Amino acid sequence: MSDQLTYPDVVSLAVPFFIVAILVELAWIVIKGRGGRYETRDALTSLIMGAGNVASGIVLGFVAWGVFMALWRITPLDLGTAWWVVVLCFVLDDLRYYWVHRFGHRIRWVWASHVNHHSSQHYNLTTALRQTWTGTFTFMMIVRAPLILLGFHPAMVLFVGGLNLIYQFWIHTEAIGRMPRWFEAVMNTPSHHRVHHGRNARYLDCNYAGVFIVWDRLFGTFVPEQAREKVDYGLVHNLGTFNPLRVAFHEWIGLFRDIAQHGLSWRERLLYAVAPPGWSHDGSRQTSDQIKAAHLERHPEDRGGPGF
Repeated sequence: MSDQLTYPDVVSLAVPFFIVAILVELAWIVIKGRGGRYETRDALTSLIMGAGNVASGIVLGFVAWGVFMALWRITPLDLGTAWWVVVLCFVLDDLRYYWVHRFGHRIRWVWASHVNHHSSQHYNLTTALRQTWTGTFTFMMIVRAPLILLGFHPAMVLFVGGLNLIYQFWIHTEAIGRMPRWFEAVMNTPSHHRVHHGRNARYLDCNYAGVFIVWDRLFGTFVPEQAREKVDYGLVHNLGTFNPLRVAFHEWIGLFRDIAQHGLSWRERLLYAVAPPGWSHDGSRQTSDQIKAAHLERHPEDRGGPGF
């Protein structure tokens, strides 16, 4: 079993493509007058968040790598590096991504890190770069443990994870409408991911896929984009700021303030960290499930429709 295995840093190699694609999208929007909007301060915030994500990876990346290598040294399995192993690893890692992403919307501790990606009220390719600075502290790295214990080398696991992120870049756009039906049925697309970024009641907490939308169809979290209901981007309660520090840390601050409230039981303090975002001990806030239920009370005609 070899510890020495390297793959290219595909995300870094893709940076020139990201830049060119952003410029092309911006030119398309300006020339055609459709396909999304750019707001200078918003786009700049997204770019700063992306740079911060890279910096945090450099500073804290050793933590996840150390955990992965410790697991690699104790597993008796080694699937090798054949092309089919890489493909299988890519597919299984995408399933891993689906669950990490779902946890990121249903567990507040993880949402505190992921929320910044949803904080933009615009939807364009710069939004894809609005990434977390605090992912290490969610401990979601442990969800990759089964892949390594099954015999996929940590370097391979990180490599396919990079490919997954590169795929997701292009789906953050309004410039592309619907893809062919067969493609929409299997793959994650701009249409599917626009829904994921919506704050509409219908669109909350769905379409968690990275590459293959089949996971959402399989696990009952798929919601199609509705022509009659335009996606409203952002958070249920938007931040109203372009300050990258507030974008990166606002939910962590809110979480710890909630935990530190006087008069709470230990159970209530724990639930503020692990219950879905919006949970409160006194019922003064709403979770996404409650927001959807309230919407159906006001609009019973939507009951049983896509997304409900």
